[in-house]
Amino acid sequence: MWLLDDVAVTRPGAIGRPRERLDSLSADKAYSSRGNRRSLRARRIPHDIPVKDDQKANRARRGSRGGRPPTFRPHRYRQHNTNERLMNRRKQFRAVATR
Repeated sequence: MWLLDDVAVTRPGAIGRPRERLDSLSADKAYSSRGNRRSLRARRIPHDIPVKDDQKANRARRGSRGGRPPTFRPHRYRQHNTNERLMNRRKQFRAVATR
């Protein structure tokens, strides 16, 4: 996920080097690829990404060789919708540019 390379979170009090790791990440099913999950695990970023239906079917078809399904916390993913609506509302307000 190339966008994560540009993340810099300032520390409280602005003392010290900015953090480069997010506390957690919620994303849509479009980001549920093996490569995206691997890069998030390598950065030690907890993530909540629902699994696509075809990925579930392929894992079930392979049986025990399909591997363990990735963890998914629905209660954390519900906050994703709230954040999306907040950002969309800000984008509708023309005085604030988010691009």
